[in-house]
Amino acid sequence: MNNSKISKLDKKMDKIKEKEEKGLLKEKKVNRTLRKFFNNKLAVIGLFILLTITFASIFAPIICRYSPGKINLTEALEPPSRDHIFGTDKLGRDVFSRVLYGGRISILVGFGSGIGSALIGVSIGSYAGYKGGLLDKIFLRISEVLIAFPQIVLVLLLVTILGQSLWNLLFIFILTGWASMYRMARARMLSLREEEYIQALKAFGVSDFVICYKHMLPNAIGPVVINITLSTAMFILEETSLSFLGLGVPLNLPTWGNILYAAQNLSILRNNWWIWLPPGIMISLFVLGLNFVGDGLRDSFDPSYQG
Repeated sequence: MNNSKISKLDKKMDKIKEKEEKGLLKEKKVNRTLRKFFNNKLAVIGLFILLTITFASIFAPIICRYSPGKINLTEALEPPSRDHIFGTDKLGRDVFSRVLYGGRISILVGFGSGIGSALIGVSIGSYAGYKGGLLDKIFLRISEVLIAFPQIVLVLLLVTILGQSLWNLLFIFILTGWASMYRMARARMLSLREEEYIQALKAFGVSDFVICYKHMLPNAIGPVVINITLSTAMFILEETSLSFLGLGVPLNLPTWGNILYAAQNLSILRNNWWIWLPPGIMISLFVLGLNFVGDGLRDSFDPSYQG
């Protein structure tokens, strides 16, 4: 009887060992994370909103009947109709086309700035947090200086110095946004470097670079992904604010902020709601979707939220 129990236990252990060798347990962990994310209804709704708006913007040339820059003064300020779903602006340009084409640039600015800030901030913060010393102190002081000033003030200052341009705006957002990513990655590394497996790797003589970026960084990537979604929403709102003030992307390029720039005219704000309302709704939906996805990722990746 005992031998049969032992043999069954041995068989179970052998199966677990085989699964570990094939990487099936890791796959189960990934599947559990994905399942937890897709069980979050708000996260799924947010992902659907993001994908819908993003794909509509990418395939704008196929969806739209009119060019976003085509001027037709005879059809200026027409309300929504069958020919122009969102109406036309004061130059007769189709607002629906401008909203979809504008989404391309606004989303590019948001995600480009968020990913660029993460690459710089996490790369420096990971190594500085792991090694410490003079390098960590220098970058920590620089990040404190950047965070001490309101980001919108720094962005306005740099825009006036460097000038209005899409690539200038991307560069400015990355330059002013990496500090928060740096501090988050640094804080995570400070806690991870005291773990026993890190001490064991040091004892075996593994290089600092390999320990930092191969063994420690994957364990800190969850909060980074979450922060990218939230910072992307922030950058889109900042681009919209700057463009509304006439200091963002040049006005000849359609963006959600540049479309809202027309709402500075009080008569358009009161009488021609179809010019500013569609881009306003699009911005709100996209930012709301990003926040829903960020919350879902946090619930899925953060161990303190695991059920």
